[in-house]
Order: sequence, then structure tokens, then C-alpha cells
Amino acid sequence: MQFEQFFLACLAHASYLLASKGEAVVVDPQRDVQIYLDAAAQHDVAIKYIFETHLHADFVSGHRELAQRTGAQICMGASAGAQFPHKPLRDGDEIRFGDCRIRVLETPGHTPESICLVVFDPENGNAPKMVLTGDTLFIGDVGRPDLSPSHTPQQLAGMMYDSLHQKLLTLPDDTVVYPAHGAGSLCGRNMRADKFSTIGTERMSNPSLQINTRDEFIHQLTSNLPARPEYFLRDAEINRLGAIALDELVPLQAFTPAELVDAMEQGVVALDIRHQDQFAQSHVPGSINVPLGGQFASWAGAVVGLNTPLVLIAESDSQVDEARTRLARVGIEVVCGHLAGGVDAWIREGLGSASVTQISVEQLADRTAQYSIIDVRRDPEWQSGHIHQAKHHALDDFRKSLPSLAHDSPVAVHCKSGYRSMIACSLLQRAGFTNVTNITGGYDAWTAASLPVCSGQEHLAHASSRA
Repeated sequence: MQFEQFFLACLAHASYLLASKGEAVVVDPQRDVQIYLDAAAQHDVAIKYIFETHLHADFVSGHRELAQRTGAQICMGASAGAQFPHKPLRDGDEIRFGDCRIRVLETPGHTPESICLVVFDPENGNAPKMVLTGDTLFIGDVGRPDLSPSHTPQQLAGMMYDSLHQKLLTLPDDTVVYPAHGAGSLCGRNMRADKFSTIGTERMSNPSLQINTRDEFIHQLTSNLPARPEYFLRDAEINRLGAIALDELVPLQAFTPAELVDAMEQGVVALDIRHQDQFAQSHVPGSINVPLGGQFASWAGAVVGLNTPLVLIAESDSQVDEARTRLARVGIEVVCGHLAGGVDAWIREGLGSASVTQISVEQLADRTAQYSIIDVRRDPEWQSGHIHQAKHHALDDFRKSLPSLAHDSPVAVHCKSGYRSMIACSLLQRAGFTNVTNITGGYDAWTAASLPVCSGQEHLAHASSRA
């Protein structure tokens, strides 16, 4: 059997191609599907089946386009309610490709329709060679149970416990585990960075599999869940319907500075995708900065949503093209165009630019009393340690509400390293905050400078003693 894993780092997403005797299957494809066509050509195989382990919430799948371009049949859990031609799968169903076969395990928990795929290769005898676990079992973690509008997190967590213990953990210990996500994905909490594992290794080392009782598992799995971006439920619905092909998206318009002014007055958002330091130096007033690096598309989805019309501000056409593809991967398709000539063209027109002051952690330490310090990291990061004078307001929550401060109050913002804090600074400026400062290097720089920190419990104790 031929096997290839494709790992998309910006979404921490893993997809797969398996092939035997000229026939191939693709599992959990990303939105831009050319990579699977290229791999199939390289291996001289025809893609016969496309499997979805569930209705993904954190990205838009390319299953519909890949099926159109190959004639392959889409296969997914029978309870998914998919609105396109597909083969509904149930527990125990088997699909053959070449000399190999896939046995379906219905494993509800992350979502009600989740399935896992047990792969049998005759080279491995009668024992399973691997299991593609989707978002049910991760490396060092399990899938979060709060992504279904039809089930409570507690109901799904109970299903997850049963799926793990009655299905996956009955497989032989040497069965190789390949999940749909790795470290950094919001579909779990504490995944390891490894790209694969075994059932035996997870049985012994995965914290979620060490919990002794079903009730305790439900309690722990539904406590302290990471923030769920608003676009997650929308992405799942797009995947239920099947997304259009990327080449069907409307071509981008090149906006002049004057046209961008008019568009912004009509509610279009200018999304500046340049590096945060470039944005700090000079940017279009009212624009939002989400740098084209790291988890760019995920953060764009979290702070602007899927349906907000956007005009991109970039350094080059190649950046614009990359951004559009990455935005489409999470379902952001309302990209109207880009600012021709970028910020330089805006400045040449004499329209005026804005900037964000930046200071080092050492400078902040010398003047903490002068600022309202806002920590925009996620709750587990805050609980593990934070600057004593800081207030916590996670960037995930900015779309719902901004920090409760006077708009002329001096605000200093930090995250872990500086990426999220500049996004937050741009949102604050856009909302009318006039005295916003970014802390370069973030909390990492603060601790590297051996400046004082406290834990979440210490912060609560101190607040209680003052009360």
C-alpha cells in the first residue's frame, strides 16, 4: 500500500492519500485539492473514494471539487445529512481499494456523525495496519465535544467515552493512529506535536484515556473548553452542502485608494495582511491587521467572520493570492479585491495614515502604572502565568465585546509573542481607542527578561485580600 500524509501547518490539519493496485482514496481533503491530484499522478493511481471523517468545523473541505475533478465517490457517516451525492457509511461497512480495505467505525463524540477508518493491508496479515481517527482520537488528546447544535457537550462527551473504549481501544496496540489534526488546532486542547502514534502508546500516555470513569471523563472533557470561533458552525454547514470549487470564486478587483475609501464607508473591511511591525509603522486608518503568517485564516475568521466583505492590503500580488486561498480554506469567500499599490499608494494620495506605538517589555516594566495592561492570550495561557497588573481579555472574545475602558485611556496590549496583540491593537483603534500601545515580544519576552509573573490562583488570592 502507498500512503502519504499532507500536513497543512496553518490549520494544523492532516489529510491522507492511500493507494493500492492503481486505486486510491483521499481522507479529509483540504479546500485546495490540487495536491491530491498531483500525488495521484505521481503514484500513477486513480482516486476512487473520498472519505470525510465528519463535518469539519474549522476548515472547508474540498471533497465536492475533488469528486467533480476525479469522478470519485464521497463517503461519510450516514447521520451527517450531507446534501450532495455520497455513500452513507455505517458501523462495520467495508470499502475496498486495490488489495486493501477500509472498515468503518461509527465513533460519535466530537460530532454525532464522526467515523474512524480502520485500514487493512494484506502485507499486515489479518490485523489492521492503521486507523484514521479524524477528530475522535488525537495524539495526546481527544476531540472537543461542543461543536454540535443538536447535542449538549455532556451528551457528546459521553458518546466520546463509549467510542474510545468500545471501539478504538479494542484495536491491537500496534495499530498506527493518524488523526485529522495536530498541535495548534482548536478542535482539541493539548495535542502533542507528533504526526502519528499507536493505539498502545495512546492507551498508556494520552491523559484523556487515563480517566477511570465515564462520569469523570464527561466532567473533565466539558470543563475549561477553549473558545469556539463563531465561524465553526458555519463551516460545518458549508461542508454539509459542499463548497464550490476555488476557480468559481469571483475574480478580485484592484481598488484605488479613493475606491477603498468609498468601500469602507459602505461597510467593507480593509484587512491588512502585512507583518505587524509594518502595520505599526503605517496603515490605513480603520483597517484590521491579521498578518499573513501563523494561523492567519483562523484568526481572520475569528475577528471578522465569514460574511464580512473584505479588501486586502498587502505588499505584493503573491501575498494577495496566498491570502485568498488561505481565507477560502476556512470559508471566507467575500473578498472583493485588494488595494492597488498597497499602503504606499494610499500615502501618495495624501489620505493620511495611522500607526501603533510599540514598546519593549523592559519599558513596560518601568511604567506599568501608566497603562491599563490587556493580556489577549487564551485562558489556559493566562492561568499558567501572567503579568500581575494585567487584565485578561482574550482575543477570541473581541468580536463579542472589547475591554471596558475609556477610549482615551492609555492601553498596553500583549499576547504570547506579538502576533495576536497587534490584531487586538488594530481592533481597538478601529473601535475608537486613541492611545493604544503594543508590547513587542509579548509574555515570552517578559519571562525571558526574568520580570515578575503570577499564576491565576495567585491573582485571585491577591484580589480577594484587597476586597
